[in-house]
Amino acid sequence: MNSQLAKQLIILSGKGGTGKTSISAAFAHLSSGDNQPTQAVMVDADVDAANLGLVLHPTIVRKNDFWGSSLAIIAPELCVNCGACELVCRYDAIFPDSQNADVQWIDPIACDGCAACVYACPENAIRMIKQQEGEWFYSKTAYGPFFHAELFPGKENSGKLVTLIRQQARLFAEDSQANLMIIDGPPGIGCPVISACAGTDFGLIITEPSLAGLHDLKRVLETLRHFHIPSVICVNKADIYPQGTEAIREFAKNENIELVGEIPYDENLTKSMVMGKPITLMYPDSNASLAIRNLWETIVGLLELQEGLP
Repeated sequence: MNSQLAKQLIILSGKGGTGKTSISAAFAHLSSGDNQPTQAVMVDADVDAANLGLVLHPTIVRKNDFWGSSLAIIAPELCVNCGACELVCRYDAIFPDSQNADVQWIDPIACDGCAACVYACPENAIRMIKQQEGEWFYSKTAYGPFFHAELFPGKENSGKLVTLIRQQARLFAEDSQANLMIIDGPPGIGCPVISACAGTDFGLIITEPSLAGLHDLKRVLETLRHFHIPSVICVNKADIYPQGTEAIREFAKNENIELVGEIPYDENLTKSMVMGKPITLMYPDSNASLAIRNLWETIVGLLELQEGLP
């Protein structure tokens, strides 16, 4: 590839534990070779439970605060306990203060940050305060630059944080003339997944040979198709349930979506994850490693053939 605008590859699965992060880590290793046509930037978009760093072992270069939503706070010295704020709060977040019943108090857990109380207060006693809801990082790894983040427990702006680190990775890729972003997406189909995949160029769906795997595959595929993202399928542990793998092959044929890889069950994959290394580095000649290498070469070829690739 030779690109001034990095292509964005999103790797998704319908649930955790399918091997999505293991394959993402292997792609990071394979993209970093001297003879590779790609210069990749890695992104861990699972900000609620980021674990790609356990394999890439990042050295943090820059740490940044993530400021999400705002919460309402009442200044007790200005509050006259008129109750106007309580009347407009749809989240039942406003109560008499337990320390001073003559003023109102806002529960920070129940508050949704809608600011209705701010506009309702006749004394201007309520203001909105920005909340730090996490941190995001730019790091260096042995396999190239890495963008990742951590959403604080109980916070709900995971989609916004995913969008932020994707934007930062894209800007870095443009400045460094990298031609590929490899995004290890969150599991499922919720808000973080939508933020991770919207606007990407190509999707790789990792699934397992089971009824649940097929069900999750359908949901993820529907999500990617909603955003008009061309996608392909890879079956991990394809040999542990041949009937399940055959059902996925039939589904792919009926849906006119390419099945680009079948990775066999391989204990070396678990061993490499325990040691915190990509399997393609630790066991390059293992069955799973060879299958992942073929998968990588196929994906690179499909990206090169994509219409409009510079």
